[in-house]
Amino acid sequence: MAVIIFDEDHLLISALITLAMQLIFFIVAATFQFDKVTDFAGGVNFIIIAILTLVLSETYELRQIMVTTLRSNVIRFAVFWTFQAIWVFTVSLPVIFINSPRKVSRDVNPPPMTALDIAGTVMFAVGFLCEAISDIQKYKFKGNSTTKDRWCDAGLWKYSRHPNYFGEILLWWGIFVIAANTLRGPEWIAVLSPVFTSAILLFLSGLPLLERSADERYRTIEEYRNYKMNTSPLIPLPSGVYADVPKIFKVLLFCEYPLYNYLDPSKAAPLPPDVPVPEAGALQSPDLNLNQKNYNSCDYPES
Repeated sequence: MAVIIFDEDHLLISALITLAMQLIFFIVAATFQFDKVTDFAGGVNFIIIAILTLVLSETYELRQIMVTTLRSNVIRFAVFWTFQAIWVFTVSLPVIFINSPRKVSRDVNPPPMTALDIAGTVMFAVGFLCEAISDIQKYKFKGNSTTKDRWCDAGLWKYSRHPNYFGEILLWWGIFVIAANTLRGPEWIAVLSPVFTSAILLFLSGLPLLERSADERYRTIEEYRNYKMNTSPLIPLPSGVYADVPKIFKVLLFCEYPLYNYLDPSKAAPLPPDVPVPEAGALQSPDLNLNQKNYNSCDYPES
């Protein structure tokens, strides 16, 4: 029999655990003036919520198990950790609702491996592989002394300027598609999970910062300008094909938004030295050492 704590969907207990964990990690990070626990805090928080809601539901179905497994400026630092707590809870909503005992009591759980389950699983698998492979390629590219100081255009990076972000976005939409089997009424708020993740990467701490920093650094290099003009910003596509796509469709279908273009120096002010370079999979914490430059030797591989 399911264990009910506060509410049938375990939303409140999930929110309280998220707030408590992020507060503890914030205190640790602020006390010792470092942000190395940022990724750990976000990732572990996801796992704990997924496992907790699964155990409390006491209904270990295939769909549940599949998705469950699948520094000095303290105020600014606190704002980041508060935002990360909101982020963790929001993107966990599909898993929370999948593991909710409520669906058993109202008999709305469809048979396992429906068309949505298959589609969502494929999306998750492709997204995960795309992110993992591109990150490995990035790591090797940066480790090569002959290429570490240029933009990354090897492997998947030949077909997308940010293949790891494409994978990150795709896998979260995959989880939501799997969850869609069991969502009813207000539970469709779970769509905020992939929407929130997509918005952060596309418009906030992901592509805009990386595109700007890369343009600032390489805009005078003709090879880089050709790479940017002929390579999709997100969805992998052969450069020869993308180059022939009409501009309107590049914007509507491939996310080639104007805010990613800083090739014209008159349109871009220099980046402040404390703008962090984000990584896929986690929000980027503000650097506690405001005098330390945050750019890495290869801008695109750090996306």
